Amino acid sequence: MKTKSANILATLSMFALLVSASPMASAADPTDTPQIRSAIQSAVTRGDHEAVAKHYEDAAIELQAKLKEKKELLEHYQDKSYLYGRQAQDLQSHAQALVRKYDQTAKANIREAALYRKLAVQLPEDGPVPDTQNMTAASEHVGQY
Repeated sequence: MKTKSANILATLSMFALLVSASPMASAADPTDTPQIRSAIQSAVTRGDHEAVAKHYEDAAIELQAKLKEKKELLEHYQDKSYLYGRQAQDLQSHAQALVRKYDQTAKANIREAALYRKLAVQLPEDGPVPDTQNMTAASEHVGQY
């Protein structure tokens, strides 16, 4: 009886440890924070938009580093699957899912950074956001160069 409850306790402890240290838990979108949402909503100057773009670029760089790490891990799981026995396919599937998620999120961050860089270029130097009529004229003016 004592060994059975010890085994159950050990299993639950391992499960809790694995869940808390799971890479999927850290794979959440790092750009979706209250601070960045607030910065996006209050962005009115060129500097504000450039700061938001820089945030997205930094997040993309971080995700690309994680992507490289997970690709290497996936390659290891594929090359050395015999080391992991029955768990090999599960580990490979999990690593593939993380690779896809990091890749998609990094690409989305790059697109967002490009969008905010484009918005920043259309604004006057540290001036307020022009109205939509002036924005159209500014975008046509930028296209002439």
